[in-house]
Amino acid sequence: MPTLPEAIYEHSLRLPESAAREALAFIQQLEKRYHNEQVAPARSSKETESFLAAVAGTLGNDFPDDIDNADLGIDAPRESLD
Repeated sequence: MPTLPEAIYEHSLRLPESAAREALAFIQQLEKRYHNEQVAPARSSKETESFLAAVAGTLGNDFPDDIDNADLGIDAPRESLD
């Protein structure tokens, strides 16, 4: 399964050159719009599996184990939007 950047690249290879240039211009426009936001690097499924394995079963001993339906919220009736 390719990463998102690899998928974008693979799709760009199937476009006519004029459409690929248009896609590149759009991506460059997005880069300018979001240049101040930090983008997290894509994580592989192995990294995700490793993370989940590391945190599995890590709830503390003080986590309440006596939660039942009485502790859950009740949905409030809503008026129709008609």
